Amino acid sequence: MILNFSFKFIVRREGLALQFVYDETYRVVSAASVDVLWQKLINLADISWHPFLTSTNAPQGLVPKPGLIYQVVTRLFPIPIRIFVERVTPMELLSVRVMTIPGVENRVTYRVESTLWGSYISYSVNLRGWLSPLLWWLIQPYMKQVAAQLAQAAEQVAL
Repeated sequence: MILNFSFKFIVRREGLALQFVYDETYRVVSAASVDVLWQKLINLADISWHPFLTSTNAPQGLVPKPGLIYQVVTRLFPIPIRIFVERVTPMELLSVRVMTIPGVENRVTYRVESTLWGSYISYSVNLRGWLSPLLWWLIQPYMKQVAAQLAQAAEQVAL
């Protein structure tokens, strides 16, 4: 269940070029604990819950740390895409930069937090660059499902 959704699209004129910025956040509540959600999220070898990714080269047991680079393959393009781990705050935040193609900067941030109503998962996507409108059009249907799929996978583990 999506609790909160925000979307921002900005077009800036910088000199002679236009800069496109897409910023979208989804927030979902889960019955799973923050511990279970976090363990599911940081298991880089098991991305079966992710609606956009099909496989990874990360070995079992690899824990994300800032500076780590690994590869994933998406459902749309059967070519490896590099993921750079930017920031990790255990049991709270994982921020990565997705290095797809020149002309697009893509940052993804996952946040988990415990509240009285359950655990929240926030999934934010930030796209910048002149090719971002095309990439946004391709990936948006998948991005809407990421937080909900993570919550569902964690809840199944908790059972």
